[in-house]
Amino acid sequence: MHDQVASLYPHHLSTLRERADQALALGGFDHLLIAAGTPLRKFLDDQDYPFVVSPHFKHWLPLTDAPGSWIAYTPGRKPKLIFLQPHDYWHVVPEAPHGYWVEHFDIVLVRDAADTLAALPAGRRAVIAAACPAIDGVEANNPPAVLDYLHWHRSYKTRYELMLMREASRIGTRAHRAAEAAFRAGESEFGIHLAYLAAARQTDAELPYASIVGLNEHGAVLHYTNFARLPPARSRSFLIDAGASAAGYASDITRTYAAPQAAEFQALIDSVDAAQQGFVAKVRAGQSYPELHIHAHHVLADVLREHGFIRMSAESAVESGVSSAFFPHGLGHPIGLQVHDVAGFQQSERGGSISRPAGHPYLRMTRVLEPGMVVTIEPGLYFIDMLLEELRTRPVAADIDWARVDSFRQYGGIRIEDDVVCTSDAPENLTRDAFAQHD
Repeated sequence: MHDQVASLYPHHLSTLRERADQALALGGFDHLLIAAGTPLRKFLDDQDYPFVVSPHFKHWLPLTDAPGSWIAYTPGRKPKLIFLQPHDYWHVVPEAPHGYWVEHFDIVLVRDAADTLAALPAGRRAVIAAACPAIDGVEANNPPAVLDYLHWHRSYKTRYELMLMREASRIGTRAHRAAEAAFRAGESEFGIHLAYLAAARQTDAELPYASIVGLNEHGAVLHYTNFARLPPARSRSFLIDAGASAAGYASDITRTYAAPQAAEFQALIDSVDAAQQGFVAKVRAGQSYPELHIHAHHVLADVLREHGFIRMSAESAVESGVSSAFFPHGLGHPIGLQVHDVAGFQQSERGGSISRPAGHPYLRMTRVLEPGMVVTIEPGLYFIDMLLEELRTRPVAADIDWARVDSFRQYGGIRIEDDVVCTSDAPENLTRDAFAQHD
């Protein structure tokens, strides 16, 4: 894969330079400065949280562990990397930059953050950084005109980016296989998580987000990250939402499994899986993402009816909000340099916002799909006590088989999530393709 990534990088960088030229012209700036960022200090402590590099920085080059470094770009000139390599015996000092990308940058090594100032160009500067970058004399301004343009175009992935996202999916699916095996072997949530980390060969801090590893009822907690240390007396079901990173690009994958004795739950998983693959097939140019989300509600309402949970039509279930009690989150979101990537609501390269459809406050994307976009498709059905109790108080409760609903609370819920590329033709399912390679 290394040779392929190296061959694709020059075109990727050329694309970023063209976008930066346009963004700077729109904002009236001469230079683009991008901070890698610095670790956040823990409150009343002398220790830092794990470092997380700025997505704008790692968009230009595959450096995810270069705190205090900067990129400086001036249209018409070779981009410059000011690389902080401090004198330090408390921590591992970053190696000097090397790899397929270094020939495309003028690289300046500095030993102290204060030395960075002299290496940065003066003039009208668009400075993309956290509010308080650790360097005096450089104020972050994060100009909206520049950010809006860059964020809009970041939605369209280059071939280089797609190659890295395929690798992130391969790492993630390898780790998912290990997690499923650990579940089948009767491990605790903590034990499953350790198996996942070992197979991914990434630390918690290196993963793109905190893994969700839930057995039984814990699958009903949408962002469950507690990791029970002891296995339950009986493992009936398992939901895992976990990704991996490749040179700063994310995968985001969810699977749900039933224990062998939970045949009814497995049948429901199979129905959600079939529905999910139907939604994936609709990731095509011109498809409104909000309309796909609403379509998913109708299909999942049919699943609820077919499996005996509700006695109303799919249309009634969606209109009355019943489907939202079982499927309370959005169908998915953009993904790339960030798990929940930017510009999901953006109206155009000049900014603006497209509202969510009424009654769907947690949808994370409202744009029309176009070639080059990568989105997650992650429908779910859950048995969430709080939402079900509220549903019991409404007139529509008469059309729900509560005994059947109650019998499924022990399984928590189902979510199935793939990362999908919109192309000019059929969608590319990064996740299913990666799983197929591990079969």
